[in-house]
Amino acid sequence: MTRLDWLAVRGADLVDEGERPVHLHGVSLGGWMNMENFISGYPGNEEGIRRILLDRMGREAYDAFFDAYLGDFIQDEDAAYLAAIGIDSMRIAVNYRHFEDDARPFELKESGFAQLDRAVTVLARHGIRSIIDLHALPGRQNQHWHSDNPTHIAEFWQHRHFQDRVVHLWEALADRFKDRPEVAGYNPINEPSDASGEVLPAFYERLERAIRAIDRRHVLFLDGNKYSTDFSFLDGRAEPMENTVYTAHDYALPGITSATEYPGTTRGEFFDRTVVEQTFLRRTEYMRRTGTPIWIGEFGPMYPPGRGVEEWRYRLLRDQLEIYREHGASWALWTYKDIRLQGLRTVAPDSEYLQLIGALVEKKRRLGIDSWGGSDAGVRDILDPLDALFDREFPGYAPWPWGRQPHIAVLVRHILLAEPLAEQFGDLFRGVTPDQARELASGFRFDRTRERSPLVELLREHLARD
Repeated sequence: MTRLDWLAVRGADLVDEGERPVHLHGVSLGGWMNMENFISGYPGNEEGIRRILLDRMGREAYDAFFDAYLGDFIQDEDAAYLAAIGIDSMRIAVNYRHFEDDARPFELKESGFAQLDRAVTVLARHGIRSIIDLHALPGRQNQHWHSDNPTHIAEFWQHRHFQDRVVHLWEALADRFKDRPEVAGYNPINEPSDASGEVLPAFYERLERAIRAIDRRHVLFLDGNKYSTDFSFLDGRAEPMENTVYTAHDYALPGITSATEYPGTTRGEFFDRTVVEQTFLRRTEYMRRTGTPIWIGEFGPMYPPGRGVEEWRYRLLRDQLEIYREHGASWALWTYKDIRLQGLRTVAPDSEYLQLIGALVEKKRRLGIDSWGGSDAGVRDILDPLDALFDREFPGYAPWPWGRQPHIAVLVRHILLAEPLAEQFGDLFRGVTPDQARELASGFRFDRTRERSPLVELLREHLARD
């Protein structure tokens, strides 16, 4: 195994044990220990689809599928491949459900720790550091599917019970990895969305005390509020926390909407490299003002098939990477593997998995059910009357976090339409045997996936210059 130094914060830099500055160039392991609908193909949220699949497949085939999925998704071949590109770190997204059941709160499950430990070890063998990212919290820390939220309500901020469980889990994670320098640090809450802005800073302080009582060496990577774009909740704090990196997420609007060009106009606003840089500077103002390191914990365009957007979205990505280099920012691109929207590697179209679910994925696309990468063009006949009604009856309605139209989209597309489609997705797996289940899951194994070569070559070229 490659020996990896401990990292620490020194002013505006991450440094190794020799006090040499370190910049992290990474990817995220999304869709593995925290599944997401656009990565794996299902509608809705992970807990919901797991419940339906258990009902349709039965326990033996269900366990066979998910054991193989977790085992195949990240292996030695993946780590060697990423290291050859020049990737030196991986942000590992995990769901609390791997470590604890809602029916038995505070009773921790060794299987989740063992699975995470395996990934950390595999990556370190090839010189890749890990950042452990708690992506889904009990009670849901934000309003969307990626916190395994079946609703649009983030209850984590209202219930001490959920907060106590997260502290307990992080105490256990800190104890498990406190002597592991190959773990660069802990990212305790992915994309928090606390509408009050008051609970988050107090909880971060509580969490810091709990982790530091066990582990004083690992760096904390703390996301901003409003999906890691807003750091105003820290204005009342005199100094940054010790050995802490404050992390921004920096999705550029032309790369994640139905934009048709870059440079060009997206939702009435002109975007070019200058505007993308200004957005980055706005999102990282707190770090530059306080002289702390900059880490972009998530970013990256989407490349939906058949849309003809790849060429200019690669230009957008290249601009972002150059901006980060110029400002000394570390980064973690979202994401490593999926079924053709964003990943460096994608499940092969002729795999048994996509052969099984392909027609339903197309129906999901037509109905615009996924919040990430979906289009509402096929359901405007539903949404237009709703928009007209809100214009007439509730013209000033702008709910947290993103306002009225995204709020309606989540309620109608991602919840109302996703729920019956999830039932149909589950029906596809009825009668699947354990052997068939393992074969379906193997579609995510390295040797069964395909490289998104233009994206990989862009990264390889950029990292070679570093």
